[in-house]
Amino acid sequence: MNPYLQKLQSYPFEKLNRLIEPHPHKGDMPRVSLAVGEPRHATPQCILDAYSETLTQLNRYPTTRGSQALRSTFSRWLAKRFALPGDVIHEDRNVLPVNGTREALFACAQCMVDPAKDPVVLIPNPFYQIYEGAALLAGAQPVYYDGEVVAGDIPALWDLEDTIWDRVQLVYLCTPANPSGQLAPQATLQKLVEFSRRYDFVIASDECYSEIYPPGSPPPVGLLQACQRGGDDSLQNCLAFYSLSKRSNAPGMRSGFVAGDARLIERFLQYRTYHGCTLSLPVQKASIAAWSDEDHVIENRALYQEKFVAVQKVLEGTLPCELPQAGFYLWPELAMDDQEFTRLLHSKKNVLTLPGSYLARTVAGHNPGHRRVRMALVATKEECLHAAGRIRDFLLEITR
Repeated sequence: MNPYLQKLQSYPFEKLNRLIEPHPHKGDMPRVSLAVGEPRHATPQCILDAYSETLTQLNRYPTTRGSQALRSTFSRWLAKRFALPGDVIHEDRNVLPVNGTREALFACAQCMVDPAKDPVVLIPNPFYQIYEGAALLAGAQPVYYDGEVVAGDIPALWDLEDTIWDRVQLVYLCTPANPSGQLAPQATLQKLVEFSRRYDFVIASDECYSEIYPPGSPPPVGLLQACQRGGDDSLQNCLAFYSLSKRSNAPGMRSGFVAGDARLIERFLQYRTYHGCTLSLPVQKASIAAWSDEDHVIENRALYQEKFVAVQKVLEGTLPCELPQAGFYLWPELAMDDQEFTRLLHSKKNVLTLPGSYLARTVAGHNPGHRRVRMALVATKEECLHAAGRIRDFLLEITR
């Protein structure tokens, strides 16, 4: 048995279930869950049509590299979305389909980390737990840095000692961040690219929330974009991960892609060929349709923004919520322990949220998720408003 399995911690939702099970809701209010970041808007019809039209091709093995039409679609989307020159992203060298970002972000560490060299993997704190599990199972030491953006930078990165940087083989980024919704500034990304050359490590930028931002706001800057604007068309040491789960409300399709440094993509392709990760031909066809259509993405943004504004208004005065720069989470600060808040809110009002401390690790006595809670506004507007109203009532009741 792999001994590293013993190092894995319980997943946040396992902890959540253990927290609420002894304290069930005994009233008649229907449950509203804001705990899981699973998009529940309708999957666009163009995706469903393209998928169904290709079902007869299930009798063919797909290739790990994916079809040329799929890779060309990735390349065109990247060039347009991030204003990249046409010769920066080549469909045969710089892009690769993946089975959703979760799978690829995990596999990336298994491919890029050399366990024989006492490796360190840097992980933002709070974080998506896949990063930690990937680091541990790759035989690396996770080192957590506070991912908060302060005064246009992520200062915790530069507080790390040279003895840590000398061992770093992989740095995980999440921009827009889960759960805070903050964006990594372009200058920070460019400085990290410079560090990657100095200390020879790979940057894995999880950008699966990059297309959910307030209508009218500038689109978030991505790692590849920052690298190219810094003068490096080769995208050295950079990998960026994109998904249809959030952008196109298709989490069950498990479709995304990774793009970046051609040298890294070549090695990742080799790894994935043995790993057996491929997209079926119907999924490839549906993915082409999804990445080729922006209308449904614009509609998606509008739906989230409408919910954010409405929920913020309901909670005003009881639970101030700063709207995120991107993504679909609220990350409010609480006046009480986050686990106690979650437990009491569930038992009294049958609303599920996720304790912020479950999404972070305690470093030097500080857990950046403590006294925070993550609320995913993925349900219908009506359900989100019901939940917000119950949260408001709950907070008013316990402070009387």
